[in-house]
Amino acid sequence: MKKEVHIPYTIHSISEMHSLLKIPKPEHPLISFVDLSKISCHFDDNLKSVVYDFYTVCIKKGFTGKMRYGQNYYDFDEGVMTFMSPGQVISTEVSVDTSVYGAMLVIHPDFIQNYPLAKNIKDYGYFSYAVNEALHLSDKEETMIRNIMQNIEQEYLSSIDAFSQDVMVSHVELLLNYCNRFYNRQFITRKSANNTLLTKLEILLADYFEGDKVQQFGLPTVAYISDELNVSPNYLSDMLRSLTGQSTQHHIHNKIIEKAKELLTTTSLSVSEMAYQLGFEYPQSFNKLFKSKTNVSPLEFRSSFN
Repeated sequence: MKKEVHIPYTIHSISEMHSLLKIPKPEHPLISFVDLSKISCHFDDNLKSVVYDFYTVCIKKGFTGKMRYGQNYYDFDEGVMTFMSPGQVISTEVSVDTSVYGAMLVIHPDFIQNYPLAKNIKDYGYFSYAVNEALHLSDKEETMIRNIMQNIEQEYLSSIDAFSQDVMVSHVELLLNYCNRFYNRQFITRKSANNTLLTKLEILLADYFEGDKVQQFGLPTVAYISDELNVSPNYLSDMLRSLTGQSTQHHIHNKIIEKAKELLTTTSLSVSEMAYQLGFEYPQSFNKLFKSKTNVSPLEFRSSFN
């Protein structure tokens, strides 16, 4: 008998996450600040493995369960901070007597899309599958991080005005920069030895779109990706479906949409120019894919940030 494959549940919006956790609606649809001690329930057994469509930054204590990020267990032995990126698979096994306290900052990519942070956030390595160890903080560092998060919370709970988003994004960037410093200190004597399939796929797609391969070969194909990873196309898609609930083609499309959003908000390229830069032969194909993934056209998405 074929083994049943558990498909991770995708949480598409911050409002949906609040609803599943049975906490009040967020103050803003694209950013939220959650007090972990006020969460009286956890996801049910059908939602033990989830995919968020947003970034999460957690500072937590009292966690005695296990967490898998991608294919690896996340090490909580010393650390108190964890970082998750959109589209990543998180699986948890929480002990019955776990009493978690701390805070979780949740940021939808569209919240920072009109800022340099949207492009730079991928440079923070701790959001990658390759890092599966929580960040340990000294007492002094923890106080510093909590103060920044409290500033974000205060702004989040204040009345929204023309400067609210600018201020919150500035605080978020400051928070991520300090975490980057502390992670560098933590791993300064360590070597990255993670070679899992998901990590390799993540790096391969990033390199493909950052380099000149798009101009040379056009859109990446499933055959190209599987060949680079030294596995068959069927094996790769089966593995990805079992781990993330998505095929190889879906992962390629997600990366295209991520790059398209970056170009739409940071350049003045026309949609046709952008389509060709992303490897599409026909702009109509790009328009169709973008709308199918975001429910808006590329021009509608760009106008929402102007």
